[in-house]
Amino acid sequence: MRSWGASAQRLVPPIQGSALLGWVGPLLVTIFGGILRFWNLGHPRAVVFDETYYIKDAYSLLKYGVERVTLGDAKNPIADKRLMSGNLDIFKHCPEPADCASFVAHPPLGKWMIAAGEQLFGLDPFGWRFAAALAGTLSILIMARVARRMTRSTLLGCLAGLLLALDGLHLVLSRTALLDIFLMFWVLAGFACLVADRDWARRRLAGWYDSAPINGTGPRLGLRPWRLAAGACLGAACAVKWSGIFFLIAFAVLTLMWDMGARRALGLREPHRGALSYDVPGGLAAMTLVPAAVFMASWTGWFATAGGWGRNWAQATSSGPAFFVVDSIRSWVTYQVQVLGYHSGLHEYHPYMSEPWQWPLLIRPVSFYYPSDIPPSACGAGQCSQAVLGVGTPALWYGALLALIGLIAWYVSSRDWRAGATLLAFAVGWLPWFYYAIAGNRTMYLFYMIPVVPFMVLAVVLMAGLILGRENSPPARRSIGAATVGAFALIVLINFWWLYPVLTAETITHAEWWARMLMRSWVTTAPK
Repeated sequence: MRSWGASAQRLVPPIQGSALLGWVGPLLVTIFGGILRFWNLGHPRAVVFDETYYIKDAYSLLKYGVERVTLGDAKNPIADKRLMSGNLDIFKHCPEPADCASFVAHPPLGKWMIAAGEQLFGLDPFGWRFAAALAGTLSILIMARVARRMTRSTLLGCLAGLLLALDGLHLVLSRTALLDIFLMFWVLAGFACLVADRDWARRRLAGWYDSAPINGTGPRLGLRPWRLAAGACLGAACAVKWSGIFFLIAFAVLTLMWDMGARRALGLREPHRGALSYDVPGGLAAMTLVPAAVFMASWTGWFATAGGWGRNWAQATSSGPAFFVVDSIRSWVTYQVQVLGYHSGLHEYHPYMSEPWQWPLLIRPVSFYYPSDIPPSACGAGQCSQAVLGVGTPALWYGALLALIGLIAWYVSSRDWRAGATLLAFAVGWLPWFYYAIAGNRTMYLFYMIPVVPFMVLAVVLMAGLILGRENSPPARRSIGAATVGAFALIVLINFWWLYPVLTAETITHAEWWARMLMRSWVTTAPK
């Protein structure tokens, strides 16, 4: 009689340490990261960078169900001033709702998430940044838990959460009402669900292996809740920004490859036929129909009201329910084509735009906030500075580059699934932007990298696991490994602490600000 325990341990190795500690450790790291993100969240009390678009779109969704045009020009200075003075009358007044329809370049879900914070806490900096801070904080918990599951080590899981908490770009986007932190959150959540599904499916296969007659293909695994959840999360990523589609496609292929690998590892004679017959149909449904349903649901306000861009409400309601559905879908598709054309043709110059090859090297970060009217008395020097610089923690990012190179060598030599998944996620979040840089010279920014930052952290943690060695390694080997990993974590912490004032708009002297500009390319021109 085969032992279920033996087959399960082979397919799903046990996680070191207690289940309780596996939650307590990540939660403590999450609390630490949450304090950094929520502390003084309403500062700076200003509309920062592209918040000017999304906070008003979010408020419009609350008020009208769709995005509407606000007062002022493209950057909405009139509406910005009214908001900061507490005057919420920021929308143009039009005879017909459609006359004020605003053309927006991104799907609605991220703006609905911002709107939730505005509804709960008001239309002020804390309110419109609340959802971003919450998403950033929860992503630390997800990071710690998924790294723990992948490495089977609570220690390494907590290290992953800590490193993500100490990344400067992650901190800045967690304290700013932009869409990218929500994209990162849903991508990471989808990946974590797929990793959980991988364990779940392998446990089911192990149970079948012990009790059922052996055949060439293996069993049907039935409904897979974690994979359905992954489809929903990745659909949500697409409903924040279209670039979520890169991750959706890659992760759909990845989970099906994991299914084939699990059946092969069980020793079945025809693992690929079993996966194609039993796993692929359900997998395709989970990774196509579910994401499509979530994406369409995010547009409910546009379908249900008359004031959306290109809605053609009067035409759609003129000839009965069937025509309403057909014409509404046709209008919606036309809108999506217009959005695609906008993104493909976005060539507007910006002083902090950058190229994809520059992003991992942190050559050109983005200045989110740098006011020019700070009085000298604010810092006790001749010139003071306040800055929010969207930049990653250099020690972490450069360490991650080395780790990614190491992962390539590890994957080539061992075909380890963790290395392959991490490299794939990093590639699909970074390489597609090269096409836009080469073919269209599109306007792009460093913070487009935020969805892959968790996978950069994961690369570091996987290499840290190799450096630490196995539990049965010689004590000297383990001690040297622990010292190396601990020293790296300490360097990242010190580097983050050094940059913290220019990540959170603390008032410092100009000399202190300039000392933190580690590269000349971090500024357009030196402020006078």
